[in-house]
Amino acid sequence: MMTVDFAVACDYAIIDQHGKLSVLGIFQHIWASRFPTVHPRLHLVVRLRGRRTEVGEHRLRIRLLDERNAEVLAGDGSVTFNEPPAGVTELEAGAVLAFDVPFEHPGRYRFEIAVDGAVQAVVPIGVSQAQQGGPVAPSSQRPLH
Repeated sequence: MMTVDFAVACDYAIIDQHGKLSVLGIFQHIWASRFPTVHPRLHLVVRLRGRRTEVGEHRLRIRLLDERNAEVLAGDGSVTFNEPPAGVTELEAGAVLAFDVPFEHPGRYRFEIAVDGAVQAVVPIGVSQAQQGGPVAPSSQRPLH
């Protein structure tokens, strides 16, 4: 069965021409100075893994839900695995998706990643109100304006 090997939210990610994945600034929390707000260019990184018998097209569905299960974002797509070279028994592919993510209110959010109709991974994102004049957030968690 095709599975999600890992999935993370980060500041930036790229897959080079050889398939090597580079990920910078992994996070699970966002601080915002006011609501509603938009987090610009959040990168969601997903790596799929499967067996040689799973060559072909696989459906991918990503949804961002809030703590009330209200859908904030959703998207569908597919990934196609070609026949690997002789002797290779495992398949893998990475995907980097970039979103400008709207957050209407503070709370717990989550990306749900489904492959072929089954949820394979959940990436939690906490969103909080930054306190005026309070301690400075770490650089990867600076408040959005």
